[in-house]
Amino acid sequence: MCLTSVVHLTLPGKEDEVQEFLGIGRGIVEEEPATVAWFAIRLGPSSFGIFDVFPDDAGRDAHLSGAVATALGEQTGKLFSEPTIEKLDVLASKLPA
Repeated sequence: MCLTSVVHLTLPGKEDEVQEFLGIGRGIVEEEPATVAWFAIRLGPSSFGIFDVFPDDAGRDAHLSGAVATALGEQTGKLFSEPTIEKLDVLASKLPA
C-alpha cells in the first residue's frame, strides 16, 4: 500500500477558497479507480493537507500525474504556496475487513 501526503500553506485570506478547492478535488478523485482513499484535512488556521491511499506505485503515479495534480499546479501561487508532497509506504496497518 502506498500513500501520499500533501501539505499546503494557504496564502493570507484564501482559507475559504482553499476549502472550496479541496471539496472540488474530492469529485475529481472519485473518478480515479486506483485512489482507494482520499482525505482533505485542516492542519491549522492556514495550513491544509491531502492524504491519499493507493494499492501500488502505479496507482500513486497515475494520481500524481492526473487531474488533481494539474489543478494543484494551477492554484499554486494563487491560493497557496508550493505544496510539500511526500511519498510514503505503509509498513504495517490495521484496516476494516
